[in-house]
Amino acid sequence: MSNSNLSVQLYTVRELLTEDTVGTLRRIAEIGFTQVEPFGLLDFAEGLRQGLAETGLTAPTTHQGFIGRDDLDTVFATAAELGIQTVIDPHVPAERWQTAADVEETAAQLNAAAKVAAKHGVRVGYHNHAHELESTIEGVTALEYFAGKLDPEVVLEVDTYWVVVGGKNPVDLLPKLGDRVVALHVKDGAGTTDNKDQVAVGQGSLPIAEIIAAAPNALRVIELDDSRGDRFQAVVDSYAFLTSEAFA
Repeated sequence: MSNSNLSVQLYTVRELLTEDTVGTLRRIAEIGFTQVEPFGLLDFAEGLRQGLAETGLTAPTTHQGFIGRDDLDTVFATAAELGIQTVIDPHVPAERWQTAADVEETAAQLNAAAKVAAKHGVRVGYHNHAHELESTIEGVTALEYFAGKLDPEVVLEVDTYWVVVGGKNPVDLLPKLGDRVVALHVKDGAGTTDNKDQVAVGQGSLPIAEIIAAAPNALRVIELDDSRGDRFQAVVDSYAFLTSEAFA
């Protein structure tokens, strides 16, 4: 695996990022990363602007809630300024995934946002948690139903860990979603709802090699929502694992 297809979700090191955005990006670049995935784009824009320029890191994707906002042009203009190609909404609450009508409304909001984003040269996507897999609509998971209602230019970032928590196998799910999946959250651990059970990639129970093979062209984004150990060290260990000979 080339590190050109590897990134890290900065939420993993959120405390460090809040204290010293530029310094944290510098430490991430020193590990060997060439790409990062910011979160809370509008909150961290100033530090990202400086840090990306100083380190040479790029941010092909970002998390930023935009569904229901009335300042979409600001969101997407900021992304474009920072060279971000894809703005991913990271969360729609579980109650919005229980009926076909609600899922269709969320898809419609994504489709509408995509048209605004296109004016700025960027695209939009969605990132799942467990509840989109736990709900079934017309015989498929709510996430699959949702994907079927999206315009072709709207993409998905599949959090493979939360797929497992939601009771599904990401190795089976990813081919069903196809090329719409442009990024994966590659995470490891025991596959429980306790975020503290997450560990460095390669140190848990998820079938990492099979997951990556199920979406071979997707950006692989390392993330830990939390952990009992040091999360920055877990990023270091995850990078080492994913760039090892076994994945080259």
